Amino acid sequence: MADQLPPLSLYIHTPWCVRKCPYCDFNSHEPDSSELPEAAYLAALLSDLDGDVSLASGRTIQTIFIGGGTPSLLSPGFYQQLFEGIRQRLPFSPTIEITLEANPGTTEQQRFIGYREAGINRLSLGVQSFRPTQLSALGRIHSGNEAVTAISEAKAAGFDNLNIDLMHGLPQQTPEQAMEDIDQALALNPEHLSWYQLTLEPNTAFFSHPPPLPEEEALWDIQEAGHQRLEQAGLNRYEISAYARPGCQSRHNLNYWRFGDYLGIGAGAHGKLTHIDSQGEWQIERRWKTRQPDAYLRRANDPRGFVAGQQLIEPQELPLEFAMNALRLTEGVTLADWFAHTGQPNALLLNRLQSAQEKGLLMEMPEKLRASPQGLLFLNELLALISEE
Repeated sequence: MADQLPPLSLYIHTPWCVRKCPYCDFNSHEPDSSELPEAAYLAALLSDLDGDVSLASGRTIQTIFIGGGTPSLLSPGFYQQLFEGIRQRLPFSPTIEITLEANPGTTEQQRFIGYREAGINRLSLGVQSFRPTQLSALGRIHSGNEAVTAISEAKAAGFDNLNIDLMHGLPQQTPEQAMEDIDQALALNPEHLSWYQLTLEPNTAFFSHPPPLPEEEALWDIQEAGHQRLEQAGLNRYEISAYARPGCQSRHNLNYWRFGDYLGIGAGAHGKLTHIDSQGEWQIERRWKTRQPDAYLRRANDPRGFVAGQQLIEPQELPLEFAMNALRLTEGVTLADWFAHTGQPNALLLNRLQSAQEKGLLMEMPEKLRASPQGLLFLNELLALISEE
């Protein structure tokens, strides 16, 4: 059965941050004390995984992504023990990609060396900007110089697969300032760059009290100029907000966008699993874990386990679920893959595409569904046209 199922990844969530950023809507919490409960969280994660092992269906873990929160608040020794525990439960691919998110203000070279020795082979640094005014407006705890130092130290520690997270459309940011951020990032020669626009998400401080953001025209100028700058530097766009040198795309995120499966452990972690029923039909299940860190730790001794909820995706919802992921990729999706993952006849899909093509949201390519550059910018509109009843 395993060879009929999609590739399998593992997501691990770390819920703590030194300080909650005003734009952040992720499951992150300021700790109650300066010392994090590493031992208790390690035990809880492995217990959480014990409840999910059977869902792997004999598959090998292809990628691991440790997100947050701020995973670099936890020690290299924590991750060494965690990976040992995971290997005892699930096999790792010989070419496994293991990514750790890190903030420049919470790391130093000695930790980078320890993370590399623990088996982490890809680092994602949350820089967001190199300019002090923008960093202050975003509530970041690091400086631009600290970000430059952290990237240099990560490379010196042996990380040759490095992502820089960079935001644009920041409070009072000009197009020139946005390009200066890109130029500074490019000067550090990263293998991957995630470059995305600041959005005001519900349940954030910025949503309640919006900062002064650039005008729409300036945002368009930033988007166009930045895309050209990155492409000219050899970082090719392969997803809406992801650019990479050849062979350095995030394999973990590609698995998401290609509708692969993933287990999710940790406070508030989400997972997506494919099941094959007795008739050979695919069913997609989404699962999520207890969100609050203290409640999650208490679940370690709870016979109910860590699952806070689970839901089977209804067949009529599959086209939108699949398109929300696959159409983020610049490579698009073949019509054969569309049918395999959604069960929706191609004829029904094609009847819905004419309006999207007329609006310039889709590329005209035989046997493939692919968003145009404009469609990537207006993906929600494209998704609405494709998935409408």
